[in-house]
Amino acid sequence: MNEIVTPRGAYPHTKRVGDFIFVSGTSSRRPDNSIAGVEIIDNMGTKKLNIEVQTREVLKNIEKNLAKENATLNDIVDVTTFLVSMNDFAGYNKAYGEFFNKETGPTRTTIAVHQLPHPDLLVEIKVTAYKKS
Repeated sequence: MNEIVTPRGAYPHTKRVGDFIFVSGTSSRRPDNSIAGVEIIDNMGTKKLNIEVQTREVLKNIEKNLAKENATLNDIVDVTTFLVSMNDFAGYNKAYGEFFNKETGPTRTTIAVHQLPHPDLLVEIKVTAYKKS
């Protein structure tokens, strides 16, 4: 499934300026508007939210958006991550490390935020990539 999620506002997923590609804040929302990393664990509708699953899905969504610009995750030069809880930092960091490494990966800033646009979202990531056009 290579479908791309539709933006939920008046903005593009990506904007190219010269050789720089700016990717809007991206979540783990899927094209069908479900959210990856959300599991209903009982008949009362109790949810378990998984930061590792959400982080992986966010990065896969970013990868799809970069592909529209003929770029890959390897072209990312800077990452800004928004976490609803810094208690999720270890799980986020673990999943992030599956995509990037400290020697060759992008620079990164991680910020705690009060909330994201949906209560089931734990993480949102925006990136800047550099790819000669």
